[in-house]
Amino acid sequence: MKLNAAVIGVGNMGRHHARVYHEISGVTLVAVADSNPKVAKGIADKFKVRAYSDYREMLDKEKIDVISIAVPTGWHRKVALDCISKGAHILIEKPIAATVAEAKDIVAKAKKKGIKFSVGHIERFNPAVIKLKEMIEADKLGEIVTISTFRLGPTPTQIRDANVVIDIAVHDIDIMNWFFGRLPTKITACGGNALHRTHEDHVEAFLNYNHGTGLLLANWITPLKVRKLTVSGKKGYIELNYITQELNFYQSNVMPIYDDYGDFLMKFSDGQDKKTIPVKNVEPLKAEILAFVNCIKQNSRPAVTAREAIEALDIAHKINRLIK
Repeated sequence: MKLNAAVIGVGNMGRHHARVYHEISGVTLVAVADSNPKVAKGIADKFKVRAYSDYREMLDKEKIDVISIAVPTGWHRKVALDCISKGAHILIEKPIAATVAEAKDIVAKAKKKGIKFSVGHIERFNPAVIKLKEMIEADKLGEIVTISTFRLGPTPTQIRDANVVIDIAVHDIDIMNWFFGRLPTKITACGGNALHRTHEDHVEAFLNYNHGTGLLLANWITPLKVRKLTVSGKKGYIELNYITQELNFYQSNVMPIYDDYGDFLMKFSDGQDKKTIPVKNVEPLKAEILAFVNCIKQNSRPAVTAREAIEALDIAHKINRLIK
């Protein structure tokens, strides 16, 4: 089963979607669309496909089975509904939409039309994240006490209609929900505009998951790119680097002892038992697109469901209201 693919919005992220569709077997990239004709033509020429400055013209003229939508967040609903009306399966870049109401509208119409639909929460396909999820499920870390995430860096030039919470912190919200296996019951947060007038550029949030806490730090004010996550459990501690896909595990060496009065104490043994967990490096975006293509071919459930994407967006908006 060969699928025809297209990409709408081939800027910072969409151009990589086009490259991946061009590279993987079982898929033929047939066209790209971008409101900037020069950008559309540049990508189209590179992969020898047709270029459109109006995606609606592309939808009318091309036979397309699967479309990646990588336009600004405010356009997600409009573009998604137009693609759904043409019967194309859609992979939409995160966040799913500008608002929860818009997201639910997309999902309802996709379901009614029988369209496969997923959202680009790309960190779910990072092999280090997948390995850590397996370790958590195998109880290697024991009960999770704290998950801390650090997503820091300079302001991306392409951002126009989303702040740091909606644009990047939503990644880590989704990962926290996935690792804890439940949603937070209480959220506290602060943040604001450190360098930018129009968009909140830093956020610090605590998410209470009951018997576990998430600490989220994200900003567009740090001169270097930091993408890290740590997990503290009752059996150990783990550090994950999203960029290098490194995973280091420190097992807790706790010994029960008794003091001179016979009272029970806990003591950590001297030294650190560090273990680097082997991870086979893969490109998360390629893994994400392959998973969605297979989902279409096999008529299976997407790895990232619409419900999960909506839950992450809803929490992001709750954090937004707290910092505004």
